[in-house]
Amino acid sequence: MEFRLYLMMLRRGWWTIVLTTLIALAVALGVSYLATPQYTAVARFIVGPSTDLVNGSEVISSLNTLDSQSVMSTYAEIMNSNRIFNDTLAFLQASPEQLKHYSYSATVVTNSSVLELSVTGPDPQFAATIANAIGYQTINFTRGLNQVYTVEFLDTATPPDLPSSPKPLLNSILGVVLGLVTGAILSIAIEQLRIPLEVFRQWLQVDNITGVYNSRYFSRLVEDEIAQHPNDVFSIAIVELSGLRDLVETFPIPALQRVFQSVTDTLRRELRGNDVIGRWNETSFIVMLPNTPGAAANSIFIRIFQTLSRPIALREFDLNVHLDARIGGAEYSNNISSQELFEKINNALEEARRATGDPVYIWEIKNPFWSRSLLDEK
Repeated sequence: MEFRLYLMMLRRGWWTIVLTTLIALAVALGVSYLATPQYTAVARFIVGPSTDLVNGSEVISSLNTLDSQSVMSTYAEIMNSNRIFNDTLAFLQASPEQLKHYSYSATVVTNSSVLELSVTGPDPQFAATIANAIGYQTINFTRGLNQVYTVEFLDTATPPDLPSSPKPLLNSILGVVLGLVTGAILSIAIEQLRIPLEVFRQWLQVDNITGVYNSRYFSRLVEDEIAQHPNDVFSIAIVELSGLRDLVETFPIPALQRVFQSVTDTLRRELRGNDVIGRWNETSFIVMLPNTPGAAANSIFIRIFQTLSRPIALREFDLNVHLDARIGGAEYSNNISSQELFEKINNALEEARRATGDPVYIWEIKNPFWSRSLLDEK
């Protein structure tokens, strides 16, 4: 389940992954082509018993000691030392400033008596010269230490033809891989940040008991509808549940939630998919019917009233709740303001409250009195 969720996040954030990968690729190529090429010259040396050893036992002893690699590590440290570096500067008649862009390192080739010296810098010819000079100075210095081992050139350094870095192809591949990984991480992080923000935004818009819009957000929707479609016709009505007025403060919260959820389900069943439902206050809902004139809205709200007239059975409390619904609404037309519209709705609701036989009133612009309820015809 989590894997599918992450895949969904990656699909939503595909543009982040693509953008990050392109940026990483551009940076890798830019660094590759703008960086100064570096060349690595390599010299190899072999360490072995001195030819001055004539006694066979001395030769065997020196070979056994050489196998322990401690001698090889010692010679590698000598080659890396400041003493050899300073001797090399003097030999080349160069200053430290001339070698500041060059680096060198001597290592022991695994399971062998061979040393490898690598010198890296911007000039291949000078890098090879430095490598050979360090080699000569190491050989001269070690000859004065003892007569047991000698260091000799196995391969002298030659100027390399190709730079060791940068490598545009390798850098591009690494850039793409890094961009894909970074983009995937970013897309998942963005989705995880966005989801709580959407939840919080919905929490600000939705009534936490019924799951429909709260009154503040519903009012904003009406204002937006009037601003964006001033010439359209739509109807709004408040569905007041008078029977709950005395129960709100005394009824158990779970029971109230059951009642409000039942009312919400009824409204959703009776309305169309594009109709909008909101919780207006503690005991009332509000409904907006887009593209619906007052007469058509009146028929819809009469049907809703008839459904809400049936009591809601709460078996666990051995109680039937009578909602005693009252519905008052108005038709929007002729560019009236939202304030005028809600005034008409409230006036219609007042008429519905006072009515004894007809609790559904819908105000229409063409009929400034009241749209006759179909209940009067029955």
